[in-house]
Amino acid sequence: MNVKMKKYIALLLAVMTVLLTFAFAGCSEKEEAAEDVTIKIAGLKGPTSMGLVKLMEDDANKTAKNDYEFTVAGTADEITPKLIQGEFDIAAIPANLASVLYNNTEGQIQVLSVNTLGVLYIVAKGIEIDSIDDLKGQTVYATGKGSTPEYGLKYILSSNGIDPSADLNIEWKSEPTEVVALLSASETGIAMLPQPYVTVACNSVDGLEIKINLNDEWNKLGNDSQFITSVLVVRKAFAEAHPDQIADFLEEAAASASYINANVDNGAALVEKYGIVASAVAKTAIPYCNITFITGNEMKTALSSYLEILYNQKAESVGSALPGDNFYYEGK
Repeated sequence: MNVKMKKYIALLLAVMTVLLTFAFAGCSEKEEAAEDVTIKIAGLKGPTSMGLVKLMEDDANKTAKNDYEFTVAGTADEITPKLIQGEFDIAAIPANLASVLYNNTEGQIQVLSVNTLGVLYIVAKGIEIDSIDDLKGQTVYATGKGSTPEYGLKYILSSNGIDPSADLNIEWKSEPTEVVALLSASETGIAMLPQPYVTVACNSVDGLEIKINLNDEWNKLGNDSQFITSVLVVRKAFAEAHPDQIADFLEEAAASASYINANVDNGAALVEKYGIVASAVAKTAIPYCNITFITGNEMKTALSSYLEILYNQKAESVGSALPGDNFYYEGK
């Protein structure tokens, strides 16, 4: 090998060494950035956030796999703009809203899991209500017009041969507290309320009792769907950039949901600690909140069927179109 060739090879090796050094440095920086990412999560005051409280506690104690920043909001309107703008990475929101956001952002929102099933109940005082059929001819106070409570109630009524617009009178109110006030002021009354407001109402209105679990009524209809209240969604760009962190989050969130169902007293204390509802209310409400954690194909089957039912009632309820397959997060 001549001297010229030796110098060429030496120069080539030196260049390769420099390039490899930068490449490894780049990989190291990316790994460090991934490890240091803080996942910003938002949820609503109620069952949508209750299942996450153990994870909130683990994060506060620095024992969680990821770094998290949690926000508990009063309404979905406080969450959705910030989710779309990237100020939140993951959010617990109503199931139909997830579909609306998917359509409005051209697929930039994906669903990670179903985290609560039906939380709606028919309560009554001074009136004997034993079945859905007993609602015929009655006035029912309710909240949630234009969202899943309305669509769910009307679907259950119609499936039982009851015309929601002709066979009973549904009076829609803006807040559960308004419904509770009406029930308190009357000798008799019927209402549809979500947990944990059902617990609050039954504790404050003499003679008020749970009469019908609408989640059970939905399941009696025998379709492939489930009565889904809320889901966890993620920004697609964030999920693609941080697949390992999303995998860890799903594992930790599932464990958190299992914890609150199995440890109601401790879970209720955490629900109060993180500003969702009072511990005494949570302790009674948790067993009725249907906190769950459904992912993968089971999630897709249940949620797609549920959204199709809503779509058939009112297309706008899911964003005027059913979401595509890429709506359902499949993991890395």
